[in-house]
Amino acid sequence: MKFTQTFLSVGLVAGISAVDIQLVGTWASKSGSTLTGPSFYNPVNDVFIEPSHTGISYSFTEDGFYEEAYYRAVSNPTKPSCPKAILQFQHGTFTQNSDGSLSLTPFADDGRQLQSDPCANRHSLYTRYNQSETMQLSIDSYTKMKRLDLYQFDGTPVVPLYLAYSPPQMLPTITMNPVAKTNSKNRKRSIGSTGQWESIDLPLNKHATHIRREIRPSLIHTIDPSLMWWGGIAMTIFGGAAYLL
Repeated sequence: MKFTQTFLSVGLVAGISAVDIQLVGTWASKSGSTLTGPSFYNPVNDVFIEPSHTGISYSFTEDGFYEEAYYRAVSNPTKPSCPKAILQFQHGTFTQNSDGSLSLTPFADDGRQLQSDPCANRHSLYTRYNQSETMQLSIDSYTKMKRLDLYQFDGTPVVPLYLAYSPPQMLPTITMNPVAKTNSKNRKRSIGSTGQWESIDLPLNKHATHIRREIRPSLIHTIDPSLMWWGGIAMTIFGGAAYLL
């Protein structure tokens, strides 16, 4: 027998019930390549880490936080050899209401979306993203792998998700890249016609080692190429002189 619960996002309301413990964890599509957490988005450097395969992942905590990771390929009918790609990250809070509905509220400053269309533009479009979602879902606890089925607001099914981690694998459940609006001289970029400017503060967890993806260069990349060139010439001259002697 399949245990099913249906949730519909209708906004934050009073009368909140406890979070269904079956929902807690990290859920991922079948490939398991796209997962929430530091392997998908680096908030320190504000960059995506492209997974090896497309997929979707959602994570939920027992105390009402969630995170989502999307990596989708979009077909190009006019040029099939040149598909588009979208990477998308959001996290925030969710509420499971007394009537069984689910409300997802993202942290407005942290959402990111990267759109890539290599045949139309050399550069990808990287923007902030803030979108509340309306969906229905069901949990099947009786299959070999615990499964979460998502449905869009109109009933269109999304790919099934399977429980990958419990407890969930997530980034810190705070606003990591808050946006500051200022009129100071250290302004970066104008916002509309209000005369305000925006800058991105350093995230509170900027020194966290578990999300820093620094790659140490190899020794050969730390040597000046011109020094290697003149060193080679000097060795050739000294070698020739030693041979003649």
